[in-house]
Amino acid sequence: MDQRLIEAPYPMQSHLGFKMHLWEEDHAIFHLPLEPFLMNRYGIPHGGVHAVLLDTVMGFAGCYTGDPDHRRFAMTLSMNVNFLGRPEGKLLIGEARRTGGGKTIYFAEGSVADESGNLVATGTGTFRYNNSPFASKRS
Repeated sequence: MDQRLIEAPYPMQSHLGFKMHLWEEDHAIFHLPLEPFLMNRYGIPHGGVHAVLLDTVMGFAGCYTGDPDHRRFAMTLSMNVNFLGRPEGKLLIGEARRTGGGKTIYFAEGSVADESGNLVATGTGTFRYNNSPFASKRS
């Protein structure tokens, strides 16, 4: 992946530790190394971790421009998450694809798998592009 296209992590992304692995038109993949602070009382990743990873990867899936000086932003309007199983190993992999939409609204679907490929969560979302004049400026 072209390193110029990788955006610097936003604060929550840095705090939780997930990193962009692939970003291209209508597709994104993020990796999240599992750390003790991400676990719930059962010792497995908290469901909110799956939700944040899905929200991020689905958001990025619809915002690729190919131009690091012209960033596109979106906000989540609606998101559904299905929890399917327990992950094994020390890495979660979030993957999403933009599935449709238009100039203002788009739809995406995503999944979270563990490092062995076991599917642990899926999600769908509806996102609105942010057309604010401030959104295209680098921060």
